[in-house]
Amino acid sequence: MPSSAIHLDDIHLRLTSDAGEVNILRGINLNIKHGETIGLIGPSGSGKTSLLMVVAGLERPSQGTVRVADTDITHLSEDKLALFRRKHTGIVFQNFHLVPTMTALENVALPLEFAGHPDAFDAARDQLNAVGLGPRVEHYPGQLSGGEQQRVALARAFVTEPTLLLADEPTGNLDGKTGDTVMDLLFDLHLRKGTTLLLITHAPDLAQRCGRTLTMADGKIVSDQQAS
Repeated sequence: MPSSAIHLDDIHLRLTSDAGEVNILRGINLNIKHGETIGLIGPSGSGKTSLLMVVAGLERPSQGTVRVADTDITHLSEDKLALFRRKHTGIVFQNFHLVPTMTALENVALPLEFAGHPDAFDAARDQLNAVGLGPRVEHYPGQLSGGEQQRVALARAFVTEPTLLLADEPTGNLDGKTGDTVMDLLFDLHLRKGTTLLLITHAPDLAQRCGRTLTMADGKIVSDQQAS
């Protein structure tokens, strides 16, 4: 059996609220092959972001097993999870999550510096050039447009050459044209690096750019369709 980029076995996520226990994920079974592009859609509250957080190791499941890049991450310590993410996983959020007091170059170099990479700034500059921001490397996030900030976030996600990219509504705060540009960059980076992509989106047309579309509802995957 070929190895998988992501393998989820009977994943449940239960959280406690003032109203009692809430079942967020309800028995998710999922296998994603290396290099696949997956569009994850569904209504708000269906569990999409929670599923992504479990795959990223940022949320521990209440039940079940999570394997990413052939590693069981279900019970890894926080330190080991951080090291694993640094090596294998890039994450892009809707709200950019850039450090406001750092330049674009410093933001992109940050994960490499944490990893002790000797050429962190050279690699960061190359990645910013790849997303068309070479002339803006010394600008701070507040001096960049929303689309430029998201391109910085993409560059930061890809600079470690992750085997898996997780993107949660990466165009949600952008206008249509800028969002299209960012998505083109994301898919171009995927094609050049062969990175597995899991993309959360509310836009069916974006999901259809992926090779496979998953639909969630009420904490379950209710549809799994390959692109025609």
